[in-house]
Amino acid sequence: MNGVLFVIRNFIQRLMYGRYGTDQLNLFLLVVFFLLWLAQAFVRNQIAAAVLSWVSLLLAAAMIFRIMSRNYSRRRAENDAFLKVFGPVIHWFKRKRNQARDKDHVYFKCPTCSQTLRVPRGKGKISITCRNCGTVFQEKT
Repeated sequence: MNGVLFVIRNFIQRLMYGRYGTDQLNLFLLVVFFLLWLAQAFVRNQIAAAVLSWVSLLLAAAMIFRIMSRNYSRRRAENDAFLKVFGPVIHWFKRKRNQARDKDHVYFKCPTCSQTLRVPRGKGKISITCRNCGTVFQEKT
């Protein structure tokens, strides 16, 4: 069994040598593909289901094309254009996820400049000084 896995892994490594692989745009296309695929399963109208099915197949084909491409510069330019549009949204979701996971700190926004400030949790009512504008305000942690 171990030898078979080695052969398969070796085959995939040789196949992908020199290929572009995956990036943030491909992951986004994958998520949209699955959402369309799921939506297609719940649509009662056969024409709409067929359209969703074809669109999801086109997305899958685009993903495979981008993964197997050897044109690095073109794929990077596509990913950069995608990140230019969706990068701030992705960054906002990652920041909110990290703040929700952080159990040792509380996050506040400065009332003057809207800078996000991190302070230790459980200190009671404290005076917070914004590092950006110097505004001092009181908050309860």
